[in-house]
Amino acid sequence: MKTNFINIKSCFANVIRPLGGVQWFVAILIIVSAWVFAPPSVLAKLKEDQIVPEASNARLGGDKQRTRFVVDISSSIGYAVYVLPDPYRVIIDLPEVNFQLPPGQGTSGRGLVTGYRYGLFSPGRSRIVIDTSAPVLIQKSLVIPAKNKKPARLVVDIVKTDKKTFFKNRKSQLQTQSGMAKLARIPIPVPKPRGTIIPGFNKKSDRVSKKRAKKTIIIDPGHGGIDSGAVDPRGVQDKKIVLSVARILKKILMKTGRYHVLMTREDDTFIPLRKRVEFARRNDGDLFISIHADTVNRSYVRGTTLYTLSEKASDAEAAALARKENRSDIIAGVDLGRENDVVTDILIDLVLRETKNHSIFFAQTVVKGLKGVTKINKKPHRFAGFAVLKAPDIPSVLIELGFLSNGQDARLLSSLNWRRKISRSVAKSIDKYFKS
Repeated sequence: MKTNFINIKSCFANVIRPLGGVQWFVAILIIVSAWVFAPPSVLAKLKEDQIVPEASNARLGGDKQRTRFVVDISSSIGYAVYVLPDPYRVIIDLPEVNFQLPPGQGTSGRGLVTGYRYGLFSPGRSRIVIDTSAPVLIQKSLVIPAKNKKPARLVVDIVKTDKKTFFKNRKSQLQTQSGMAKLARIPIPVPKPRGTIIPGFNKKSDRVSKKRAKKTIIIDPGHGGIDSGAVDPRGVQDKKIVLSVARILKKILMKTGRYHVLMTREDDTFIPLRKRVEFARRNDGDLFISIHADTVNRSYVRGTTLYTLSEKASDAEAAALARKENRSDIIAGVDLGRENDVVTDILIDLVLRETKNHSIFFAQTVVKGLKGVTKINKKPHRFAGFAVLKAPDIPSVLIELGFLSNGQDARLLSSLNWRRKISRSVAKSIDKYFKS
């Protein structure tokens, strides 16, 4: 339908281009009339093509041997479904879907399923990740068309298997519908800001001169899309808070005229950890700032904390938080089998000592600036092996804004005024860092 519309538009353009003023007016009236009085079936088809399908409900059925997953969707769509190991899970890739499932859905399981997550995975692409308690195979999958005022249904049946059979049959497990076979293997795009030229990776001739007037700041709002990050009891999501702070910080920095500011994600999109690091390096970043909020088991823990990269964590709490954040790719269903050398096995000793020192200096500058502005953690600067901080040539810090598990922090994180206040403080610290 889109192609036909473009052809019709081009056709009209060729016809009316030579016309005079009055004839132009008549031609426009004809076009408008054709649209207004078009057959309902045509308009309905146009409307259908433009609307993003909506998922309204999901449910599980079955037992520990065979379990069925069903999701109600407003219209039939194509899909790709396959399995992944370590941990065992079923992945359903879809075109963009507006998920309007009831709150809390997916947090509990049934049969072979321990829980499931859903959300935007990359622009124009959504994903459902189903966690399983054992190795499983896809017995069958299908879409049942909408009928008798009932929505369309995507059905996936999984059956229990053993580890040997799982790995033997894994590659043949991809099931698709409506030409969606390629969807499951589409490389995840890195957001490319408008008007930005991304230089060739590690091509010295393409690298932007360090003598340029503006420094490049890369702001990385944590999580996104299918990976919501931490969630407080009221349903406030980490990914939304950090995106808001990132946007405010970017706006403040851009107003100074001293910086070129890019964000790893501009909207509610999932970006793998390695892609965030690649994005910073390809854009020749001078400073990388990853922004997060989290939860911990102890509700009394609160305050903003700065993290820099280290092979050895400064304490058990920092190590646990790093392990949790480094699981983001697994949470979103990314197959790390072919990417371990990039994501998890980047040797810490390759990180230049100079870069480490710059990262530490910036973190300490931010901590000093935050004193008197907001509550900071008792140990405000910590070290841990965050995968997102592993760019070897870019000073990088992770700012843990606060803890959604603490009531006082949660109220601050929900406050727009507080977000602006902390963003202004970080911006001042960036100024001090580059002046020194």
